[in-house]
Amino acid sequence: MTAPDNKRRNFLAAAGAGAATLAIAPGINLIRVSAADEPQTKLASGKVRWGMLVDTTKCATGCDACVSACHQENGIVEEVEDPRQRSQWLRKIDLVEQGTGRQHSLPMMCQHCAEPPCVDVCPTGASFKRADGIVLVDRHTCIGCRYCMMACPYKARSFVHEPLTTQNPEVPRGVGCVEGCTFCVQRIDRGKNPACVDACPEAALVFGDLNDENSAIAKKLKEVASTQVRADLKLDTGVRYQGI
Repeated sequence: MTAPDNKRRNFLAAAGAGAATLAIAPGINLIRVSAADEPQTKLASGKVRWGMLVDTTKCATGCDACVSACHQENGIVEEVEDPRQRSQWLRKIDLVEQGTGRQHSLPMMCQHCAEPPCVDVCPTGASFKRADGIVLVDRHTCIGCRYCMMACPYKARSFVHEPLTTQNPEVPRGVGCVEGCTFCVQRIDRGKNPACVDACPEAALVFGDLNDENSAIAKKLKEVASTQVRADLKLDTGVRYQGI
């Protein structure tokens, strides 16, 4: 074998050994060849259950810092004229208690249920739950039937009606697909908080591992009373609310 052939063989061997992991969805890998990327990107683990606690006593009416941060991070720049066709991964809603008139303002997003009805009704498996509890949509297998939108009791999913021109390369979106809050999975897999958490000026959002008794969110849930929206459905939501 000639010297050039040896060099070529060595090059191909090195390229194969150092190949990047092929990802089919954030945090889920089809082929795991090298551990070189692990310090930056973590694989989803069943030992973890990501969750969020929202303190509605701190969440101010009219403040949309979390919504703006969500849109910026995930490249949600809508170009449709009909507001009903705009994507809403995260929205603010105002609640008023009957009788007392007490008001609450709170962010509403995908609740990342342990028993997600959107996953149950999806005919293609595009709606799925990761090992760590994050509920996602694979746009490559989503056929836009919107069954998941009808099944979601939180109105937390949107349908992309028009072609998109501005996107975050880490957050693929596509016309004809259903989408919703991902807990900013692209940030979580790098050890960061969701964008809404870091953007809240009142620190009203606490994010972390519900299964880790030493995490800030687990400790907080032991200290304060919290509730799940539509707890009667027994979906075991990953998002909990304090003060409502």
